[in-house]
Amino acid sequence: MEPTFQSEPKKNLESLGIQKIRTMIEGFDDISRGGFPIGRTSLVSGTSGTGKTLLAMQFLYNGIEHFDDSGVFVTFEETASDIIKNAVSFGWDLQKLIDEGKLFILDASPDPEGQEVVGNFDFSALIERIQYAIRKYKAKRVSIDSVTALFQQYDSASLVRREILRLVSRLKHLGVTTIITTERTEEYGQVARFGVEEFVADNVVIVRNVLEGERRRRTIEILKLRGTTHMKGEYPFTITTNGMNIFPLGAMRLTQKSSNVRVSSGVEKLDAMCGGGFFKDSIILATGATGTGKTLLVSKFIQQGCMQGERAILFAYEESRAQLSRNASSWGTDFEDFERRGLLKIICAYPESAGLEDHLQMIKSEIAEFKPTRIAIDSLSALARGVSNNSFRQFVIGVTGFAKQEEITGFFTNTTDQFMGSHSITDSHISTITDTILMLHYVEIRGEMSRALNVFKMRGSAHDKGIREYIISSNGPEIKDSFRNFEGIISGSPSRVSIDEKMDLGRIAKGLKSE
Repeated sequence: MEPTFQSEPKKNLESLGIQKIRTMIEGFDDISRGGFPIGRTSLVSGTSGTGKTLLAMQFLYNGIEHFDDSGVFVTFEETASDIIKNAVSFGWDLQKLIDEGKLFILDASPDPEGQEVVGNFDFSALIERIQYAIRKYKAKRVSIDSVTALFQQYDSASLVRREILRLVSRLKHLGVTTIITTERTEEYGQVARFGVEEFVADNVVIVRNVLEGERRRRTIEILKLRGTTHMKGEYPFTITTNGMNIFPLGAMRLTQKSSNVRVSSGVEKLDAMCGGGFFKDSIILATGATGTGKTLLVSKFIQQGCMQGERAILFAYEESRAQLSRNASSWGTDFEDFERRGLLKIICAYPESAGLEDHLQMIKSEIAEFKPTRIAIDSLSALARGVSNNSFRQFVIGVTGFAKQEEITGFFTNTTDQFMGSHSITDSHISTITDTILMLHYVEIRGEMSRALNVFKMRGSAHDKGIREYIISSNGPEIKDSFRNFEGIISGSPSRVSIDEKMDLGRIAKGLKSE
C-alpha cells in the first residue's frame, strides 16, 4: 500500500533550520550572522600568536557571563595556572568561575619531565575525562586548545584523522557547541598543519596576523559554516583589554536619518560657500599639499564647536600637543582653556605606534567615553603610511561609519604628495566616503605664490563653484574673491583670460540663460 501523508500546519522554517549560539565577541556574531551553530564543532586555525586561544576562552567566558552557560576548557599547550594568569589582563577572574562550578579547565598539557610517548596513541582516556566533565558541570560550551600540540609527535595523517573524528563524534553526541584550535604553518595556504582537521569539523574559522608594509594586521575569516549563512571575506580585528574586537565593516547599517541641520565651520566665508555651513553628521575632507592651511581649518572647526558649548575630540597624528596648542594660539584659539573646561580632548599618537585596527578601536573608545558632537583627524594621510590601500579604506569606512552612527560631524585632513598643480583625490580611495571635499592648492600668480580654496563636492546642497584666494593671517583664515581673469588654476598653470575671451564667454552664458 502506498504511504499516505497527512497535511500539517506549515512550521516556521527558521525553527527547522540550524540554530546558533551567540559568542558575544564584538563583531563576530555579525559576520557569522548569529554565532556558532549549536551542537556542532568549529575549527579555529591560525599561525602562532593570532589569537586562537583568546577566541576559544572568550567564547566560554562570555557564555558564562551573559547566558550562564557552563563551560569546559581543555588545554594541550599551556598549564591551567598560566591560562588563569593570562586571563587577568582581560579582566576575567577565571578562578572565581572555577570555584563557582561554572568553568572547568582540563589540563592535558605536556609533562614537564618531558617523558617520551611511545607506540600507538588514542584519545579513549581523554575522551572519557572530557565527557565526565561535561556531564558533571552540565556544560554547553567546550573549547579545546590546541590539537596540534598533541599530534606534533605523530606523522600518520590517518591516525590524526581517526582520533579527531572520534573526539568530534562524541562531542556531537553530547550536544555541546565546541571550538577546537589548531595551528597552520603560513597565513595563506593549507588550512591546518596536518591538512585533515578541516574535513572533520562542520565549521572553519581562520585568524591571521599578516605583515603589511611596516605594520601587522590581524584579520578573521569564516571559511565555512556548514548548513548556514555567514559573511564572506576577511575582517580586521584587534585585541583590547576586553578581549577580541572584530570590525564587521560589511555589516554596518547606517539607519540614522540624514540631518538638514547646519553647523558652522568657524569661517564665515566658508559657511557661505557651503550654502550655510556643513551638515550635522556629515564627513568633511580637506585635501591639499603641506602648508596649504588644512590644520588651520581644523582648528577653527574645533574652536567653533567648543565656543558653542559642544564637546570635540582632535586626533592628531602629525603634530604634538605643544605644537598644536602653540599654532592654535597664534590664530587666537586657546585649546588649553577648552580642555580645562572639559569641552575638548586632544589625542596625539604616532601612526606607526599601532596597527590601523588599534587606532580605530582607540578612536571608537574615546568617542564612546567623551561623547563629542565634533571630531577631527589630522591627518588621514599620516595613517596611510606603510599600509595597503584596502586596509586604509577599511579604516576610513570604520571611522566614518561610526561617526555617522553616533551623529557626529567629522572633519578630516589629507596631505597630497604633489606640491602644485592638480592632484587626484581618488588615489587614497576615500573621496567617495566623504560628504564634502575642500580642495586647497598653491598657485603662482604674477610671480607670487598664493593659496586657493574651492568646495569640490558637497552632497545634498548647492555650493559655491568658485576657486577663491585663501590667505592665512594673524587672525586666521581669510577667504577672498575668486581668481577672476584667470583660468587653469587647479591644473597649476594659470593664465590670464583676455578681454575678448571674457566678452565671448559672457555672451555664451547670456545666451544659455535666455534659452
